[in-house]
Amino acid sequence: MTDDAARESPAPPDVIAERRGMFGVRDTGDTSGYGRLVRRISLPGSSPRPFGGYLDDVADTLEDVLNDAGSVGFGSAVDKIVVFRGEMTVHVRREHLPLVARTLRDHPALRFELCLGVSGVHYPEDADRELHAVYPLMSITHNRRILVEVTAPDADPHIPSLHAVYPTTDWHERETYDFFGLVFDGHPALTRIQMPDDWNGHPQRKDYPLGGIPVEYKGAQIPPPDERRAYS
Repeated sequence: MTDDAARESPAPPDVIAERRGMFGVRDTGDTSGYGRLVRRISLPGSSPRPFGGYLDDVADTLEDVLNDAGSVGFGSAVDKIVVFRGEMTVHVRREHLPLVARTLRDHPALRFELCLGVSGVHYPEDADRELHAVYPLMSITHNRRILVEVTAPDADPHIPSLHAVYPTTDWHERETYDFFGLVFDGHPALTRIQMPDDWNGHPQRKDYPLGGIPVEYKGAQIPPPDERRAYS
């Protein structure tokens, strides 16, 4: 660890939105008693060194290997590193995701040889980074865990597939595509895994309607939830 790293100060959080009221209620009566509550929705900034435990070794090794690679430096491939409650998240720029993943998998001092899946996240207020994909990685060799996170904008929801690096992401990337609309370029068969192939929209996005969508099930037309029963 360098002296500069030791003196590093935490980056301020990135405020992406502001919500008012206990439940974000708008244009209606708020009976919770928290109608004037103001909450900032923020994403964490980069964490200062030292991180503690094995996390410093992981970050230092990854930085050294990427810098020694020549074509891509650590600062070009990694946007920031966040440590929260003892868990490290490496935020990677999407065009360099396969390189960082192979480095984490193959380097003897890292050896994160297992990817446990892919989780999609949708932040509508996070301009140009609305869609997030989070990969939990585990090193069986060293008994360590980290997260790798990558973002893409709604207007260009493409992320390189990690199927060639971690074949276990096959169905997980299909599920994230199905529910969030993230397109994993290079996946061998990126089709929906839960919803019908001709389904319109991605149900786990925050801008997806909660009701009012008729569903066809075994030839029968099921009315939307808000039309099935009257409570008068």
